[in-house]
Amino acid sequence: MSLDEVISSTLDEIGLEYQHREDGRFFVTLPGTKKLQTNCWLLVAEHALVVEAFVCRQPDEAHEEVYRHLLRRNARLYGVHYTIDSNGDIYLVGRIGLHAVTADELDRILGQVLEAADGDFNTLLEIGFATAIRREWDWRTSRGESLANLRPFQQLIERDRPMSG
Repeated sequence: MSLDEVISSTLDEIGLEYQHREDGRFFVTLPGTKKLQTNCWLLVAEHALVVEAFVCRQPDEAHEEVYRHLLRRNARLYGVHYTIDSNGDIYLVGRIGLHAVTADELDRILGQVLEAADGDFNTLLEIGFATAIRREWDWRTSRGESLANLRPFQQLIERDRPMSG
């Protein structure tokens, strides 16, 4: 079975949506709960299968705290690690030696990408976009708009409110 066939059959078996490009690239959509989806590239290179997944754009603020969180988190990740691109956007990247690409290993790596991107997403937003979240909360509240997707950040708003008594 060719590497492309191993990847395709594994993605089919897991039930993931993907597009297979002729040049050995797979664009995979990982469904999440906090981050509704994580887009992930699987790129067949000469000696490795490269995994690249966008997590979130460059933080607006608290860069040092965001990067500290990512570096600490890297120590607990399997097969991938956090990095930033030249714009400061946050990605998960990894490489699997071609000889080690099996259905089980691919499932494990994609599971790690999903767990990290989805699991860390709200934390990264809370640290790196707190001002924007507060501003959006206030704007929606003033207009009676839904706060449903902002509820995970309610503690940011409550910390800012003076205690009544």
